[in-house]
Amino acid sequence: MITEIPVELSILSAGYCLHPERLTLRGGSLKPVAFPAGYALIRHPEHGPILFDTGYSARFFQETARLPASLYRRITPVVYREEESAVRRLQEGGIAPGDVRYVVLSHFHADHIGGVRDFPQAQFIYLQKSYDAVSGLGPVRATKAGFLPGLLPEDFSLRSLPVDQASAKCPLPEGLPFTEAYDLLGDGSLLAVELSGHAAGMIGLFVSTAMHDYLLCADTVWSSRAFRENRRPHPAAGIIMSSRAEYRLNFERLCRIHEELPALRIVPSHCREALALWGTGRVK
Repeated sequence: MITEIPVELSILSAGYCLHPERLTLRGGSLKPVAFPAGYALIRHPEHGPILFDTGYSARFFQETARLPASLYRRITPVVYREEESAVRRLQEGGIAPGDVRYVVLSHFHADHIGGVRDFPQAQFIYLQKSYDAVSGLGPVRATKAGFLPGLLPEDFSLRSLPVDQASAKCPLPEGLPFTEAYDLLGDGSLLAVELSGHAAGMIGLFVSTAMHDYLLCADTVWSSRAFRENRRPHPAAGIIMSSRAEYRLNFERLCRIHEELPALRIVPSHCREALALWGTGRVK
């Protein structure tokens, strides 16, 4: 196992957006394809249910009703049903909104933070530089950065547990292109690594179940084909990246991880293939 404490894991999605595949995968189709807004439910033996991102919620449509934010959903059309929301899925599995103690945010794009208001007792864990990159933006620049401030609760800062450079770190096993990770809970169960490039301060999460090791890699790639076939996105995708150089670095790391640790299950947040292979559809 990569991590020290096994957890239970459900890989789910809440809504999807439509994009031409070629934008996300060089040589892909020009036709719009569905990219699910994936998230994960982690059941920790001590801390209970923990979310890694949340996918969309109905609030996304409220926050994009007027300019300039309405440009977001015009450029990236979203399809969503209320029964797909993270809060509804968890309730179906017997988990009340107040039972969720932590929500780990990979980054602050709207398709990852859409449901955070639905969990009123949760504390938010994220890399400080990720929030710093978007928190001071005006409406136009925030929309360009994919950030909708109204998706966050008013007491977001009070409920935050940001990770910074001084936070506890632990070594990772040999064979990984990272020397150390942020130990988010201090027990070796959730190990976060910085995967900046798509967004500043974006994190991925290593978790282990009793059977498999996983890397929840957020938006380092949009599909498993990208790292499996070494196919980067179209150069035009760089317009929305925080850093093309960091993106290239972490894309190459993902390709190396796949080659050197083929048993590791790498889960991009928007990959239909990974969701079909390892997703549960319902909370286990």
